[in-house]
Amino acid sequence: MRVASVAGLALLAGLLSGGGSAADESPGPLSLAAACGPEDSGTAAAATVGVSVDVPATGEAGRPVQPGPVTLTLTLSRADLAGLLPEGTGAVVSRVALKVKVAQNGESAEAPWELTAQSTSLPADGDVALVHSGEVPYVTFGSSGDVDFSVGEFTVELLSATATAEETAPALATLTCRLKEGEDGHLATTHVTDGSGTGPSGTPETPTTSAGGSGRVKGKDITLEPPAADDEDTDFCPVDPPVGEMDASEAPQPPPGDPVIPTDLPTGGTFSCAYALGLANVYKLNGAMIINDPDNPALISVLASKRTASRSAQKPGGAYLRIDSLANLDLPDAESTFLTFGFQPVTAKVSFENGPITISTGNYGSGASRVAFSTAYFKQSLRLHDVKVNGTPLDVGSNCRTSKPFKVALDGGADYTNVALGGVLEGEVDIPPFTGCGTGGEDLNPLFTASLSGPGNRVFMNQAPTCVPANPTRSYCPPPLPELPGSKP
Repeated sequence: MRVASVAGLALLAGLLSGGGSAADESPGPLSLAAACGPEDSGTAAAATVGVSVDVPATGEAGRPVQPGPVTLTLTLSRADLAGLLPEGTGAVVSRVALKVKVAQNGESAEAPWELTAQSTSLPADGDVALVHSGEVPYVTFGSSGDVDFSVGEFTVELLSATATAEETAPALATLTCRLKEGEDGHLATTHVTDGSGTGPSGTPETPTTSAGGSGRVKGKDITLEPPAADDEDTDFCPVDPPVGEMDASEAPQPPPGDPVIPTDLPTGGTFSCAYALGLANVYKLNGAMIINDPDNPALISVLASKRTASRSAQKPGGAYLRIDSLANLDLPDAESTFLTFGFQPVTAKVSFENGPITISTGNYGSGASRVAFSTAYFKQSLRLHDVKVNGTPLDVGSNCRTSKPFKVALDGGADYTNVALGGVLEGEVDIPPFTGCGTGGEDLNPLFTASLSGPGNRVFMNQAPTCVPANPTRSYCPPPLPELPGSKP
């Protein structure tokens, strides 16, 4: 019985789940009619523009609002492209430059959104869809009030797909695209609140100031920041950037139809870090334990928005957008004490082996049928050691562990709203049998397995807002601690 209790401790401590990311809120993918042609040519071809971007539904004055990676699909007929490109062009690479209007309280600024499309083959006839994606600047507001994001005119450069990165060949064609009359380019609305530490006028007591730097645009109360630079200051995030392969198999997959187009973002993801605290319930023991001790918590390292996968709303199967981020969580050994039978003290240490964490956020469908999702997925193994019962060591051996890695899949749904702001994720794990437990011919595996292996073990994690060390004054640096799930009614 004492072994079963120790095993319960190990499981509870071992269910630590990594921090997450989130899908933001927006009206969903837009489909707009436009006309595109060379500037001042007097001719323009009909085009369809599909825009997918997740923008936070809420924000706080003085804190950054980060639109998610953007996917813009420009669809033109092959016949129209033939009149714009040199004869014999079989494929193109394209770049889109948008000027997105950000308006609040009668004031506005233009946010430059620059997106790229990988090589696209040109068929003999039919339509050509150029799928562009990329990260965009975040926005900071000095006061409360609703903020509207809208798009109007934009330019497209069509480049040779055979040119190398070192070449500086001019564009094959440069198009200006304008929305047709009657089209509403509204992308999303964010409700910005005062937050804490603000004066009665709704303006922060400490004015928001620009930190300087290339690419920054600032109005009276609106500050636009470029994506994070590569020369990041890691003082606030003393963890290495995450490594490993991403696995988005636990995220909702696209409805049947045309294949989605994966795109590795050229930035490689934005490095940040955060804390996450949680609870793990063990079904067989009818108990729970705090995850990631708030007195000595581990940081999660994140490369946010590392890859996108998208499909236009006009394609068979409908709209689909998924944003994949990579995270690592390297935990120190944990030590805990509890009472068996209400009086027998048991202590143990647990070592963790966590695989790469894949954080997938996004949405599918359009209009009233649009569904937002967010998931965090990784595999984990645990090892139990340094066990004591009432102060007396219990030798469980050097390799007492779960017999194989088990899946940890957490779901934040539509409420886990933003990578930068964090939120709550929850899931259920199935613990495999234990192996390697016991010494001197004593086999303790059946006791560990019988006491806690199996399904139905719930995990609840709350991730705090992230710190982006490249932009510490406009993110949550140093990283704050989140509330423990269940700590408030």
